[in-house]
Amino acid sequence: MAPIDRSDRTAARAEYSLLAELQPVVEDNLHRHLDVTKEWFPHEYIPWSEGRTFEGPLDGEAWTPDEATLPDVARTSLVVNLLTEDNLPGYHFAVAQFGKDGAWGNWVNRWTAEEARHGIALRDYLLVTRAVDPRALERARMTHMSTGYERPDGFSALHAIAYAAFQELATRISHRNTGHASTDPVCDALLARIAADENLHMVFYRNLVEAAFELAPDVTMEAVRDVVTGFEMPGSTIKDFGRKSAEIAIAGIYDLRLHHDSVVMPILRKLRVFEREGFSAAGERARTELAAFVARLDTQATSFTDRREGIRASRAKRAGALAGTSG
Repeated sequence: MAPIDRSDRTAARAEYSLLAELQPVVEDNLHRHLDVTKEWFPHEYIPWSEGRTFEGPLDGEAWTPDEATLPDVARTSLVVNLLTEDNLPGYHFAVAQFGKDGAWGNWVNRWTAEEARHGIALRDYLLVTRAVDPRALERARMTHMSTGYERPDGFSALHAIAYAAFQELATRISHRNTGHASTDPVCDALLARIAADENLHMVFYRNLVEAAFELAPDVTMEAVRDVVTGFEMPGSTIKDFGRKSAEIAIAGIYDLRLHHDSVVMPILRKLRVFEREGFSAAGERARTELAAFVARLDTQATSFTDRREGIRASRAKRAGALAGTSG
């Protein structure tokens, strides 16, 4: 067995010391969350009267592709969002490792319960409206969950908290824009409700990062730098995620421009990342690297937006040509 690196043990002790100092902040924000969150029921957002029994032991009607009336990209985004929610056991296990007792344990359990509600509602909507092939959906769930989830941050609690702040806001935007893209008022209302939860989750984690900056500015800046520069959505291991995310980006549901303008920059501004003082050389270096990355991200977002306009124009031209031929 390889010897344990003393620097690793020192870092672990420092991390748990920081978590202990954050406990009062966790408790305050848990109470704030419970005060402002609103109880809601997934079954009230599902058009149950549209449902029909599927083929199988109950001898229902087999699903056919013509029943998928939602726009293709909205359906793709809904499935990606649902499969992401399905991996909740992995997310719970990852964050529960930082403590199962006290305020943090209470928060993790509450957060898990709220996120599970999102998966219930999304699956009920997709199946009742027969928007997707139910067998393909279940096979995709089995494949994705069998892959599991492994956090890319070296099991640092501070990294996990910072990542969650950005990821929850990204998820809120994805849900909200998917609802708009669905052109279905029922779907739009459901995703607006889910997005409201995600926003409250973002505020919780963002407030913890803000408190961490006051307690340990250098390591917090390094964590924020690492999270922003290496950010990936938790559903990135979904089969064909690259192709699916490209279609979602071309549709404007979630893209680099939104990521920069509506996720990264609002949180960095709220945390006053570029205005804070009191960093050592390590913290200043992390901030400089973060600023350089954000500038590159802005440039990449502009480039993507320009390319997307060309893609959309080409697709519209092809669609027009096909319509003319069929006419």
